[in-house]
Amino acid sequence: MTTRPPLPPFTRETAIQKVRLAEDGWNTRDAEKVALAYSLDSRWRNRSEFVNGRQDIIAFLARKWVKELDHRLIKELWAFTDNRIAVRFAYEWHDDSGNWYRSYGNENWEFNDDGLMRLRFAFRRDDRMLNWKIQLTHSKGCGKERLPRPPPISPCYINSLQAIKLSVQ
Repeated sequence: MTTRPPLPPFTRETAIQKVRLAEDGWNTRDAEKVALAYSLDSRWRNRSEFVNGRQDIIAFLARKWVKELDHRLIKELWAFTDNRIAVRFAYEWHDDSGNWYRSYGNENWEFNDDGLMRLRFAFRRDDRMLNWKIQLTHSKGCGKERLPRPPPISPCYINSLQAIKLSVQ
């Protein structure tokens, strides 16, 4: 079995290291390399799409990076426990028509004892960048800037978040 240090249980330092390794991996946009960080039976929920296993992860990422060109990503540790990490992220990308987008979201990760991610739940919001300045200018594989501040959130979005919060209490 392959191990992927740092291994759980995580400390603050090793959780940050795990987040940085994930960020650097995703910024390579190499689907096969990125997929090695996930267990063979890894399960994802990415918005409304469900991905199961490494081969599906590779296919998902390949499709993603054909659509989301020049993807630049930053991840920050939000919280952690023994074998779980929560991150928030931002990334910028453009489509094949030259329209730029900034995406924001969060991910919840769970790792097996070998340090491979076995569960990934990702939620994100995409905003078209009309009069915004591109902020994530780091080179491929090297994202160390701070997360940019998202644009104002509409009252409708805030109301939907409050409704979700109430439904889980």
